[in-house]
Amino acid sequence: MSVYVLTVLIGVVAGLRTFTAPAAVSWAASLGWLPLQDTPLAFLGLTITPYVITLLALGELVADKLPQTPSRKRPPGFIARLISGGVCGAAIGAASGAPLAGLLAGVIGAVIGTFGGYEARVALAKAFGRDLPAALLEDVVAVGGAALIVVALA
Repeated sequence: MSVYVLTVLIGVVAGLRTFTAPAAVSWAASLGWLPLQDTPLAFLGLTITPYVITLLALGELVADKLPQTPSRKRPPGFIARLISGGVCGAAIGAASGAPLAGLLAGVIGAVIGTFGGYEARVALAKAFGRDLPAALLEDVVAVGGAALIVVALA
């Protein structure tokens, strides 16, 4: 699969769940599936990094269901998703010698994931009559998608 398709897709995952994409990319780097040595993103492959980011991702999965959690479209959440998508896209791009193109593709994917994910969740919540099933389905798409993307890197 094209590196650019993968960078956009990891950005979409970041748009759905901010920390799921970097957790997956960090695991890929740590397992040697994504060679980031000698790049500014080598920290993603350090032994401790995937564990720390995975804990953040798990916390986000819980926090996302809380009623006081702000909208992903508000500046802090939206900016975090753009950064996450950009870093993850740059990491995948760096492995192919195109970190800047990967960064841009990851940011574009994050915009798609943020707004498309929001609209899909609203529609699903309306169809289900409540938000929780829609949120859980979104979790499955984000985690499953991230897993498929990193397996494609192996």
